[in-house]
Amino acid sequence: MEARKRPRRNWIQEERRKTLGDWVAFCVDCGFTLRYFVELEAEIPPACPGCKGEMRHLCPECGARFPSAFLVECEECGAEVRPRELFGGPIRKAGK
Repeated sequence: MEARKRPRRNWIQEERRKTLGDWVAFCVDCGFTLRYFVELEAEIPPACPGCKGEMRHLCPECGARFPSAFLVECEECGAEVRPRELFGGPIRKAGK
């Protein structure tokens, strides 16, 4: 199996991560998103505060954390982490 190539992050993405949180948790149902630091991982709610859907912050296959709110497949193992569409439209632009 070929090793997955991690996408390069630009300086603004790295600054955002260091200011708002290194990692992302999102609601699988409605798309509510929050950023967090590993030290505060225990404070991630198990259910979405808006719709009570599942909050996901780790890949169900490999346990990797999510660096992007727009992630649809795990950067580590390639597993689908949520549906590719939300509210009838794609989460990621074609080719990304």
